[in-house]
Amino acid sequence: MNKKEKLKKVIEILEGKYGEVQVMLNYSSTFELLVAVILSAQCTDKRVNIVTEHMFKYVNTPEEFAKMPLEEIEVFIRSTGFYKNKAKNIKACSQKILKEHQGQVPLVLSELVQLAGVGRKTANVVMGAVLGKPQGIVVDTHVKRLSNRIGFVDSDNPIIIERELMKFIPKKYWFKYPNLLIHHGRSTCIARKPRCQKCEINIYCSFNR
Repeated sequence: MNKKEKLKKVIEILEGKYGEVQVMLNYSSTFELLVAVILSAQCTDKRVNIVTEHMFKYVNTPEEFAKMPLEEIEVFIRSTGFYKNKAKNIKACSQKILKEHQGQVPLVLSELVQLAGVGRKTANVVMGAVLGKPQGIVVDTHVKRLSNRIGFVDSDNPIIIERELMKFIPKKYWFKYPNLLIHHGRSTCIARKPRCQKCEINIYCSFNR
């Protein structure tokens, strides 16, 4: 079975289990999503959702973050880790959105990655969730681990992994594929002790051989 055939089977099974998956961050606007994704670096989505549920009640627009002192932003986001750098990025990002994009989050990859704290991964999460049109495949720790275990790639380098995945994964799956793997990585194919005997895709997985 080649990679395209295996991919089709894996997606069919995981879709049956998880349904139409979306990002696991809570948000009510594109800007809130952008802030949440910035906060999610080196932090769990669960923790980010706890932080943003409280923070967004008080501040949730570029205008508000641009005016807020860094110290106050830091207080809100401290528990997400690397909070000083994240606070600087959120404030600088908000200021640039106001100055160069009329207060609206740009939904063009080349413009998104020019915002503070926004790399290719963050940009693709936002574009995939908002437009359904990511320009690449998000490779987080779950996607890296499962893509290697299943046998789709053989690399620890996220850039190489994305490049190799894009060679055989149809563009229509560029958003769905990583989100299915993220769900499965959290529920079944966990890092230290994967639950192979309970895994619905184990017959297609090289790790289970």
